[in-house]
Amino acid sequence: MAMAQLPFTIVAELEGWRLFWARLEVENGTPAELTELRTSVTENARSRFTDTAAISSNPTVSGLRRLFRAAGCDPTRYRPSSEALLRRLVRGDSLPEIHPLVDLNNCLSADLEVPCCVMTEGSFGPDLVWRTGRPGESYESLRGPFQLEGKPVLVDFEGPLDTPITGNQRVKVRADSRLAWLVAYMPAAEVSHEQARATLVAFGDQAGVRSETFDP
Repeated sequence: MAMAQLPFTIVAELEGWRLFWARLEVENGTPAELTELRTSVTENARSRFTDTAAISSNPTVSGLRRLFRAAGCDPTRYRPSSEALLRRLVRGDSLPEIHPLVDLNNCLSADLEVPCCVMTEGSFGPDLVWRTGRPGESYESLRGPFQLEGKPVLVDFEGPLDTPITGNQRVKVRADSRLAWLVAYMPAAEVSHEQARATLVAFGDQAGVRSETFDP
């Protein structure tokens, strides 16, 4: 059976990317199940990468770096969020307990090795553009003001919405958020829609988060 079409439009100006979208809803997961998922994803990442040097040579990470450069962004100065996450895990950090939607997002990012963002439903507009950031564009990121010129950026009618480097305060998941949209920024040559969907469904079942995925 065919999957549903996205209820909003996306104009992609950047080539070589595959944006994977899913709508998430928190259901009946337990803290213990989420802890088990975070632990297993962390252990799996450490088994794939013995040190941070191994991360750089990974095909998916290398593919993302190529796409960053093509957009005009130096990936050694502004790392894809997934690469930064994997480096923290390999160095000994753990995936933190934040919120079921955020935890699922982080687990998917670490396992697929691609940047993922989860945005509260209703926090962004219906028509999106995936392009390179323009001079003067910025937003209040989760770690402070962030300049977006020359970086891959998702934009809605209000302006910059997200970048696969750091998230936007405007769309972040709140304590009472139950519905959200997830987007994974994937190098098309390395990660398939089917792979992303299968991983999300498996993780969502364990985390108690229902997902609806959409045709690419």
